[in-house]
Amino acid sequence: MPPAFHEFAADLSYTDLPPEVLSVLRRSFLDTMGVAAAASSTGMAGIARRNAVALYGVGSAGGARILMNGTITSPAGAAMAGAFTVDSIDAHDGSSPCKGHAGSAVFPAMLAMADVKNDMKAADFATLLALSYETSYRAGLAQHATCADYHTSGSWTAVGVAIATARVLGCSPDQIRHAAGIGEYHGPRSQMMRCIDHPTMVRDGVGWGAPTGVTAGYLAQMGFTGAPALTCENAGEFWADLGSSWRVAQDTHYKPYPCCRWAHPALDAAHDLMQEHHLHHAQIARVDIRTFHNATRLAGHAPATPDEFAYAIAFPVAAMIVRGQLGLPELTPSTLQDAEILRISKATHLIDDPHFTKISEGKRWAQVTLTLTDGSQYESTPRTPRGDADLPLSDAEISDKFHLFANPVLGSHRACEIEALCREFDKLAEPDFKRLLDLCLSPTNNLGPAV
Repeated sequence: MPPAFHEFAADLSYTDLPPEVLSVLRRSFLDTMGVAAAASSTGMAGIARRNAVALYGVGSAGGARILMNGTITSPAGAAMAGAFTVDSIDAHDGSSPCKGHAGSAVFPAMLAMADVKNDMKAADFATLLALSYETSYRAGLAQHATCADYHTSGSWTAVGVAIATARVLGCSPDQIRHAAGIGEYHGPRSQMMRCIDHPTMVRDGVGWGAPTGVTAGYLAQMGFTGAPALTCENAGEFWADLGSSWRVAQDTHYKPYPCCRWAHPALDAAHDLMQEHHLHHAQIARVDIRTFHNATRLAGHAPATPDEFAYAIAFPVAAMIVRGQLGLPELTPSTLQDAEILRISKATHLIDDPHFTKISEGKRWAQVTLTLTDGSQYESTPRTPRGDADLPLSDAEISDKFHLFANPVLGSHRACEIEALCREFDKLAEPDFKRLLDLCLSPTNNLGPAV
């Protein structure tokens, strides 16, 4: 008989965490901080920070610093601003079975709680991350199986963040149960496909999921009661192996490209075709992308904003064909006006394939065909994207991606220090763990090397 989720949350200790879970948390810490560093300069992040300062003042709960910025606000405000920051560049970790992302909510929220707590140990922080990821993933799986509409990650990460926040605050198992109910009830039940069809800064909902979860934890501590969390209490099949099996270790993927995961199999296929056949973009006359239904709704043949780029497929694939990469340089405004990328993007055709739609449950499938100006064609085999558990990115690739994103903003010295401390962050002595928090929560241009 598995433990009830709230008892599991109250009793979980660092020694309960398997090595494979700790390995994922270390990789995700580094990966998320790289994305956060690059994203800290986006317009979306700036708006969120100004909003946090205006609406989330520091009260009796204490103050927490905003991720990669240092501005002090309430824990909920820091969680909100940090989550919107990470979500402003779509390159953070995710879970294909959950059709979304946990780390973009979990890290900003738990870093805010660690900052306000002030005396948190590294092992305790790792335990909170594991708890928040694991319960978020399970709540997400339950929600997708029981709700007709497809909701954003903010809706189910609100549950995991609430549970972990209540744990930080020393809540009883019963209070943790109420926190989950409060977080689920008030979490943003935002429909993901609305953002796919109309890409804007609302993104994946984590900017509201994170502060909702933090607020729920504080409310529960103060005696506020919540309706039972249906995703935790009315979906037993998704919790039956809680404690004996870890979804965070099985399901977490990493993204090599800063755009929606649904575009990634086509990006990988286009890249490989160009490389294998030594093609030049001037030779490409037409691109056909056969993929699952929701991916065809990404469209985006001529995105006008970073948000439209993030939720596009035709334009990112065209950028890969022209430039041979899809990284931070491709997120600049000038890329959106690149005539050659636009030419190929407008010559890209998306094919809604029923078979790929059927098998794209927990996976993402695509096949790309390139037609050249001389009429010849090159077709990829159907494939899933790099970064999933069956095609994992190596530690070296995670490191390279981190430095690609972080170095231009933080400088190589600070970035290297973050990487060194993230490598086994859960084992850090207290001064080193505090240093890691400072490196992640201070302004991007205002933290020198350790003395």
